[in-house]
Amino acid sequence: MEEKELIAAPISKIHMEPMDVINGFEVRPGMYEVNGATAIPCGVNFTVHSYGATSCELLLFKRMEEKPYAVLKFPENYKIGKVYSMIVFGLNIHDFEYAYRMDGPYDPKEGLLFNKNNILLDIYAKAVAGQRIWGVPQMEGDCYRARVVKDDFDWKKAGQPLIPMEDLIIYEMHVRGFTKHASSGVKYPGTFAGLKEKIPYLKELGVNAVELMPIFEFDEMRDYRVVDGKAVMNYWGYNTVCFFAPNTSYTAKVEYNKEGTELKELISALHENGIECILDVVFNHTAEGDERGPCFSFKGYDNNIYYMLTPDGHYYNFSGCGNTLNCNHPIVHQMILECLRYWTTAYHVDGFRFDLATILGRNEDGSPMSKPPLLQSLAFDPILGNVKLIAEAWDAGGLYQVGSFPSWNRWAEWNGRYRDDLRNFLKGDYGMWEAAAQRITGSRDIYNPERRGNASVNFLTCHDGFTLWDLYSYNEKHNEANGWNNTDGSSDNRSWNCGVEGETQDEGVLSLRRRLAMNAFAVLMCSRGTPMYFSGDEFLNTQFGNNNAYCQDNEISWLNWEDLEKNRAHFDFCKYMTAFRKAHPVLRKFSGNSWCGFPEIQVMGPDGGGRVLRVIYAGRIEVDERGNGHDDIVCLAVNVFWEEQEFFLPELPGGKVWYVAADTSGNYLRNHIPGQQGMIRLSENRVRMGARSVCVFVS
Repeated sequence: MEEKELIAAPISKIHMEPMDVINGFEVRPGMYEVNGATAIPCGVNFTVHSYGATSCELLLFKRMEEKPYAVLKFPENYKIGKVYSMIVFGLNIHDFEYAYRMDGPYDPKEGLLFNKNNILLDIYAKAVAGQRIWGVPQMEGDCYRARVVKDDFDWKKAGQPLIPMEDLIIYEMHVRGFTKHASSGVKYPGTFAGLKEKIPYLKELGVNAVELMPIFEFDEMRDYRVVDGKAVMNYWGYNTVCFFAPNTSYTAKVEYNKEGTELKELISALHENGIECILDVVFNHTAEGDERGPCFSFKGYDNNIYYMLTPDGHYYNFSGCGNTLNCNHPIVHQMILECLRYWTTAYHVDGFRFDLATILGRNEDGSPMSKPPLLQSLAFDPILGNVKLIAEAWDAGGLYQVGSFPSWNRWAEWNGRYRDDLRNFLKGDYGMWEAAAQRITGSRDIYNPERRGNASVNFLTCHDGFTLWDLYSYNEKHNEANGWNNTDGSSDNRSWNCGVEGETQDEGVLSLRRRLAMNAFAVLMCSRGTPMYFSGDEFLNTQFGNNNAYCQDNEISWLNWEDLEKNRAHFDFCKYMTAFRKAHPVLRKFSGNSWCGFPEIQVMGPDGGGRVLRVIYAGRIEVDERGNGHDDIVCLAVNVFWEEQEFFLPELPGGKVWYVAADTSGNYLRNHIPGQQGMIRLSENRVRMGARSVCVFVS
């Protein structure tokens, strides 16, 4: 084949003859537009690029061996522009692992760190060797190496759920922590397979999207140390080694050259059960750290391109983790776009949550951009056209863009103002009722009306901070186990311990905590926007007051499934409120003007001395093809005061009456499980509402 034909031909159709021999291997120039290592009928194509390198070597290793068995230097005529590409004939992907060495100038003040002795992991590697077993560090002298992956997974024509953003109920989880505890009862604890075993549980709970904390290959042994006799490590995974490869230590079985199969089986099973899969992605920094960190990938290819550098060659640290990816440089931009396309096409991922996403909108000097090219490209990329794009709209450099993140009507945001305002209000700060009402009704004060329905991801808890139970059990963080003298983690928790710090046997305190947790969940499910909560909140999981459990691979972070039976009433309430949200479209979106003339949203504050916040949603439900239907009217009432309150519900037209659908105080519904007793019809519109409680009414 001619070179032009080779570049354009489908991989399955490539048949060509060797042109040269290097160290005993037959080779020829490769496919310059296909990044990474790709198996083809006659061998393997290797493509790598660097702007600053003067030469490149391909290293081939046998499994578990420290030194390469072959070194193939790319001939100068195998380089077009800044891209090296070579087909090596006769290679079997099961027989080798590979890495690169790049030579070039070394001048740290100019950001150039080339060293021909550094063994570099392919940035576009689809699988990483070196850390297969969780918690086992690399041996001295070991290096990251890549494997070529054969992707022959059969998706069985399975479609994706494609659930509208406003209809999602997102369940954030850590893959390992979800099933690692012995009480999980799964066959493969702490793995993708273990999570797959729990899909019936997720379906019973009613969530329709899981958001997986980082599952790209990361180094959990980064900053490994022992504190008070217990190992601490980078458990959460916000420490990316390779953006294209799944974390091999999350698999139940070895997947040599078929890495990703178990994850694909999980995603396929989730889809079969109507559950979407969202990945938490970390494109703001890497595991290479700052000047003191290792050089195993990006630094060795083009340090001054992949990272934001100060004029004297040091690392900007807007991530709080030592370095910051230079996301809007065209090379990094291209890498991120290609990466997300890969996860969308090869893994059928339904969405991405971007950690510290404001970094993706910073210029090369760190300044915020008005129309960041990367964010715009992701918003309009056709392959990403159906995936959810969710931004954590702040970073460690102080840039806070909740309500103003560049969106092009495509990006949603973790609504940090929802978390903060509702936490204040729900713990008893009634003066926050107006702000709380704004958050409950979709944060219409901060989001452009054009973004209505897909802008706000509402949450009260997530991996970062207190769990729902700890939110009402601790006034202060208790992070001593992390080894930083309790100086890490946020002190701005907006929590309340209900009178006793931490664990207690006082049933009065425990009862109040349970009610406040139900209050919070009910309000979350009755708020406009997309609700999200942290796994375990549905059965009152605790982290014992640790609000920054990033390094705790133990009972602090693992879900204790014994709490499910202990707190079954709370689980049943969460399941009921989830189903209630799904059954009432007006809680999620505008569903057409009501027949009775009620406005879409009414907010009613203090009335006649009462201290109850009421939010009433109204719309129509069409039940036949002629457009006939009935009204869907829901009233959320919240009493955060420490005394019982009375208030009046508005009169319903046409002789309709109000029913109590939920009542966390038990005044109207016994045992706090409305799904089991049915709804109670109100005999009058005057409501007597229990102290510190939430009621939900329907017409």
